[in-house]
Amino acid sequence: MTEPTGRRIPVMLMVRELDQGGVERDVAKIATHLDPARFEPHVASYNAHGMRYEELRAANVPLLHLPMSAVLSTAAARAAIRLGRYLREHAIQVVHSYDISGVLGVPVARSVGVPVVISSQLSYRNILDKPTQFLLRMTDPIAHAVLVNCEAMRRHMIEDEGVSAKRVELCYNGVDTTRFYPAEAPKPEVLAGASLVIGTVCALRTEKGLLLLQEAFARVRGLSSNMKLIMVGSGVELANLESNATRLGIGGNSVFIPATPQVPLWLRAIDIFVLPSYSEAFSNSLLEAMACGCAVVGSRVGGTPELIGNDERGLLFASRDAGDLAQKLTKLIESESLRLELANNAARFARDNLTIEIAARRTADMYERLLARNST
Repeated sequence: MTEPTGRRIPVMLMVRELDQGGVERDVAKIATHLDPARFEPHVASYNAHGMRYEELRAANVPLLHLPMSAVLSTAAARAAIRLGRYLREHAIQVVHSYDISGVLGVPVARSVGVPVVISSQLSYRNILDKPTQFLLRMTDPIAHAVLVNCEAMRRHMIEDEGVSAKRVELCYNGVDTTRFYPAEAPKPEVLAGASLVIGTVCALRTEKGLLLLQEAFARVRGLSSNMKLIMVGSGVELANLESNATRLGIGGNSVFIPATPQVPLWLRAIDIFVLPSYSEAFSNSLLEAMACGCAVVGSRVGGTPELIGNDERGLLFASRDAGDLAQKLTKLIESESLRLELANNAARFARDNLTIEIAARRTADMYERLLARNST
């Protein structure tokens, strides 16, 4: 490929969608926080819409639309041709694909001679369908590196997926502390008068364990009068969650808010944030809740223990155990001082160790290190 003529390094970030979700947030944050004196970011996605798409447009990041819905299709072949042409025309030096976009991005980038090709694995592969797992495993050997976002995912890729440890790069997620920080504010009207708010922010999918959260809430709601359970997000599980709330008798205590860019507003209204996922890597939502000063509770899976620590910054419960979650919630409901202590520790940890600026610097350093290595 033609070498870039300017000082900045052209980089292509690829992702399937640019709407709600942790991976989508990661792509948008890295694209807008890479040092503009060093890098020229581009973003490619299969769908040209969504809240992150609009954020990137507003930031004047060049966007490439690759419309396709299936890998083995005429649309995919056209997308591959379009992607290859774009990579050549813009002399892209690094292609960094996220989620299943690596199935397209990695082989196309290698075929046109992009100097550095990186895939990201930011969730356990067993939550994906078998064909997608197979296709991603086909790309593992041809990517120059596989990026993960926590030690748990590093172990998963090395021990379960057989990727060489030398090719696995670790870069923790980062949070934008100019948006996510503790602040006193009136609660939104739907939560006005609530004595205590327990909640979560996530895509409403099965692996998020939200039915379990409802069951645990039903067990503890009598501990505080007019306590509310709020779930902020959209997804296929909404109807199940609404009917389950009715079944458990917590319909009057439950609030459902569709996915929104105004996440900090809702996080600051939550006293106890819960991440009850059955499968999780390094959760952006949990990190953002910590940065906003929530007392947090998470299931003991994936990278969540790395974020929460050993009861220093939150509480952990046994995955899929509603009783254990209810016990942890009881502990926090009954002790305001513990809630405040954990919330302060969590916010400080996020501010000092896991900002988006730190994540962007680590990502940039990785790009330049791999470029230097591959040029020798």
